[in-house]
Amino acid sequence: MEQQNSYTKEELLIIAKGEIFGIKNAKLPQEPMLMVDRILYISESGGKYGKGEITAELDISPSDWFFHCHFKGDPVMPGCLGLDGMWQLIGFFLTWGGAKGKGRALGVADVKFRGQVRPYHKKITYRIDIKKLLKKPSSVIWGDGELCVDDRVIYSAKNLQVGLFKNLIYDFGGDPALDTF
Repeated sequence: MEQQNSYTKEELLIIAKGEIFGIKNAKLPQEPMLMVDRILYISESGGKYGKGEITAELDISPSDWFFHCHFKGDPVMPGCLGLDGMWQLIGFFLTWGGAKGKGRALGVADVKFRGQVRPYHKKITYRIDIKKLLKKPSSVIWGDGELCVDDRVIYSAKNLQVGLFKNLIYDFGGDPALDTF
């Protein structure tokens, strides 16, 4: 399959089912946890560090599930969901670039929240700059991200880290000792 440089919501949902990059490889979350509606641009070059970049968007609606439970009478999107959207995108970058394995968020060095996403906002824009990429023995990626609403940066994250691992299994028996991560 030829690499695309942009993706629609429909394509992202197909990827979430494992139908594009393979069921055994990293997938995007399905709705409602998918925090991206479209990838406007993804490239292996460019960005602040010259190692790749992603620009993506999420449409905001007053009917979004999180506004109805966080908080009653004071609806705001949880900051962790915006952070997860950034992890989703840099993990996607790994799989899009050909890396294999199941994805896991590994950390973030520095997060700042300088605003909030409210029901009256219309759109979130994510900007991710890839900093570093390792492909052996496991694939690990680092990137810096920004979340903008109404063209204003309100979240920033430095050294977001995601890894893809080939030996992850899901333990259906519930034995934590069998968890490989």
